[in-house]
Amino acid sequence: MKTVRDDTGKRYLLLKQSESASLVRDPETGNECYVRNDRLDVVGESALETAAQTIDSPIRTLLTNVHDEQTLGLLIELADRGPLRIRTLLDAYDVCESDLHGRLTVLSAAGLIDETEVAGERGYRITEPCRRALDVLRPDLEGDDAVPDEPSIDSA
Repeated sequence: MKTVRDDTGKRYLLLKQSESASLVRDPETGNECYVRNDRLDVVGESALETAAQTIDSPIRTLLTNVHDEQTLGLLIELADRGPLRIRTLLDAYDVCESDLHGRLTVLSAAGLIDETEVAGERGYRITEPCRRALDVLRPDLEGDDAVPDEPSIDSA
């Protein structure tokens, strides 16, 4: 299967090709139709990448950058309790400093978290695209703005 683009720029998945027309599927809607071959150009993108692009960008970013439950849990904790200081993250969770640093680096590079200052120290918070992705994955919590700036664990 190949990705093709018609003369309007719309991308399709090429299903079948004859001399004059091709059967294509719109990856967003699943609708199939025939398009004249002279209106189609092959795009240098895999059909699987084209199919993946039907998922909203923030969700795709989260799915392709979070590879284990601890990293997903880190994002959820930052969403629910954040922003959080580095010291809080190290003290509150069973994760070594180098593992935490690696996860934070990957999440920062992906645009899922931002470095910030919390109580005068370096910390992290989730980005708006990350919040939108988590809202889709956890719709029962969508719109919950009652998130404290710093957890009570640091109060002691």
